[in-house]
Amino acid sequence: MSQLNRLLFVFFILVFWSIITLGSGPGKAGSAAAAELRIPVGARYLAMGGSQISAVSGLDAIYWNPAGVDFSPADANAMFSYRKYIADMDINYIAVSGRLGGLGSLGISFRSLNIGDINVTTMDQPDGTGQIINPNFFVVGLTYSNRLTDRISIGVNFNIISESFGRVSASGFGIDAGVQYRNLMDVQGLSLGVVIKNLGGSIKYDGNATFVQAEQTGSSRGPTWYKIDPAADPLPSEMSLGVSYNRAIDELNHLTVSATYTNNNYTFDDYKFGLEYSYNDMFYLRGGYLYSTQTTDDRPNIFGNYSLGAGINFMEITNINLSADYAFVPVEYFETNHVFTLRFGF
Repeated sequence: MSQLNRLLFVFFILVFWSIITLGSGPGKAGSAAAAELRIPVGARYLAMGGSQISAVSGLDAIYWNPAGVDFSPADANAMFSYRKYIADMDINYIAVSGRLGGLGSLGISFRSLNIGDINVTTMDQPDGTGQIINPNFFVVGLTYSNRLTDRISIGVNFNIISESFGRVSASGFGIDAGVQYRNLMDVQGLSLGVVIKNLGGSIKYDGNATFVQAEQTGSSRGPTWYKIDPAADPLPSEMSLGVSYNRAIDELNHLTVSATYTNNNYTFDDYKFGLEYSYNDMFYLRGGYLYSTQTTDDRPNIFGNYSLGAGINFMEITNINLSADYAFVPVEYFETNHVFTLRFGF
């Protein structure tokens, strides 16, 4: 690898680390906007605890580390994922990508958080007014990824965020950026990855529901319309640094171990560990472990410490580049999350 590429890689790491450490800490918990940005999508790497950011590839990489999109073995890809989330909510995710020759790969993604119908209540009608609102939360992303060499890749996501419910709405713009370095120190299968996510401006709600009719105490003026000025909240930025090692046990059996540290500006920091076993590049078993700092019995991480999953690649069976993955994620106080993903290559 050339000296220029080494310097470029070090530069990305230093820039990412400097930006993310400007302000962080669990003391900001609950003060960030667009929480849907932090809900993982895709069963394969979620089953590994979200630990695989250093060698993630294909469309799964759009969420975990966009640098890996151009490492897809197929020139064109499509992916659909469904997650049964907490409190009767669910998440749908769809993405497509295509390779632009030597210019890298371009991807488009759409994810939505479906909350369902909510009965409208007021102080005078706490049991409901008979009206129903259906909140709409979604993120549209444009991704660019490029392999600079056979070892180094970079990638960036440009995300448009939209939220609305009732008669108020908010929108914003965020950026994710990442880098991957494979075969680190000339060790085959050893990879390093860095990604920074959700950099952008603040999000603020607005709409005609922010106008309320009230009467000022001590004023001779009658009821007047006043506009509530909602607070503007920043995006939940985070930075992750991860390593992984893939080793061939023999011609048919492979094992991958991975670990990632995530610094969250608006919640606890995470340490993630994952394991993936594959047989003949056809059948996969996966497991992950998540440890969050400063969690206690009174203030736990609602998502369990472990995750499990499995996958199957139908290429060897049907000669079609199709794979299916499943992840099992236990949750405190709510129902277990089940995640299903289908991926196609063309």
